[in-house]
Amino acid sequence: MQRERLGSRLGFILLSAGCAIGIGNVWKFPYMVGQNGGGAFVLLYLFFLLVMGIPVMTIEFSLGRASRKSPVRIYHALAPKGSKWYIHGYMAMIGNYLLMMFYTTVGGWMIQYFLSTAQGKFNGMSAEEVGQAYEQICADPVGMVGFMALVVVLGFFICSFSLQKGLERVTKYMMIALLVIMVVLAINSFTMEGAKEGLSFYLKPDLEKMKEVGVGNVILGAMTQAFFTLSLGMGGMAIFGSYIGKERSLMGESINVAILDTFVALVSGLIIFPACFTYHVEAGSGPKLIFVTLPNVFNHMPMGELWGALFFVFMTFAALSTVLAVFENILSCCMDLFGWSRKKACLINAIALLILSLPCALGFNLLSGIHPLGGSSNFLDLEDFLVSNIILPVGSLIFLLFAVSKRGWGWENFMAEANAGRGLKVKNWMRGYMTYILPFLFLGIFLIGLVTYFQ
Repeated sequence: MQRERLGSRLGFILLSAGCAIGIGNVWKFPYMVGQNGGGAFVLLYLFFLLVMGIPVMTIEFSLGRASRKSPVRIYHALAPKGSKWYIHGYMAMIGNYLLMMFYTTVGGWMIQYFLSTAQGKFNGMSAEEVGQAYEQICADPVGMVGFMALVVVLGFFICSFSLQKGLERVTKYMMIALLVIMVVLAINSFTMEGAKEGLSFYLKPDLEKMKEVGVGNVILGAMTQAFFTLSLGMGGMAIFGSYIGKERSLMGESINVAILDTFVALVSGLIIFPACFTYHVEAGSGPKLIFVTLPNVFNHMPMGELWGALFFVFMTFAALSTVLAVFENILSCCMDLFGWSRKKACLINAIALLILSLPCALGFNLLSGIHPLGGSSNFLDLEDFLVSNIILPVGSLIFLLFAVSKRGWGWENFMAEANAGRGLKVKNWMRGYMTYILPFLFLGIFLIGLVTYFQ
């Protein structure tokens, strides 16, 4: 079967960025910037994005393009005969399923909030009532499962068309709309009374704040955020590398994707903090920021229904861009493994993910008495822990070692593939850094992540 190809370079960049851009860009990055020294944290984040994220993204793109396979078959095409590298291919495939087992529920939340905001359901509510509304949504098993199912069915329906007519076409329009909506929301935030205070809190370098938090903690926070923001380690970027030609070298394309991802993260804070300071609302992090803090902000705002609906359209597009990209990864793995047609793979996986996503959707209501990690944890926490703390860092380490090791693909093969075409090239002096220093950084993130989580 001939490998499908993306129709344009823009499609490749927007699809790859869509995979990387997710909810974490909005509910984690701005808060971390504000709490960890503002502009100083941003500079550290950009540094680690450059020295950690971009090398591994370049490797993923290269593995995909060289093999023309999905993550589950990359090692069969490129690894030395008799080696065991292929085991990671199956781990990456499982990671994609695990990610979608909770991300479909999060995507469903975004659609629910868009509809609720557009209908004015939060109008006139107090802060406490907005918080209660979030709890009521979570406590309703029919609503939670229904909107999760909508995300699954819509995602696989789009992916069931050919690569160019389905995934590429929809994602291009969705990502361009996402970027335009963000700019409109940010301009609106700049006009607010608290814009100066909000932007100062967000972006002004604050060395005293860094000392207060601990310089080591700030550096670690910037390092982990730079790593996790690009969703590396599960073959998400490798799959799109397998759909492109050799016209452009891959380090330059990695930088383009990282710039788009960082733009969304930074602009999210430009939207959120001026509004929070204007209306004296505490900016929390995590789901509370999106589902409690911001509906309160839109409640106070002139034309709040419009701005709230626009914001949740943006959030829905951010969630769906990731869902579509990961669905494509899952489909490609199944087509490579079992020889299924695209439509058959969509049908089987839609049924599978409807079932696999039930524990997360029901973990806030019917299954709320089950705490997989102890305490007040739920199935979302367990699935997020397995993906974020194990599969992403370990997967990135394996991709890295495979690309630079003589027992794997090897540096020369990686460099030749990455540098094919016009654009920025991987340099030979980078070999020592990527072979002897970068693996220890990833190993450190993995070990520190485990220790911190269980503390």
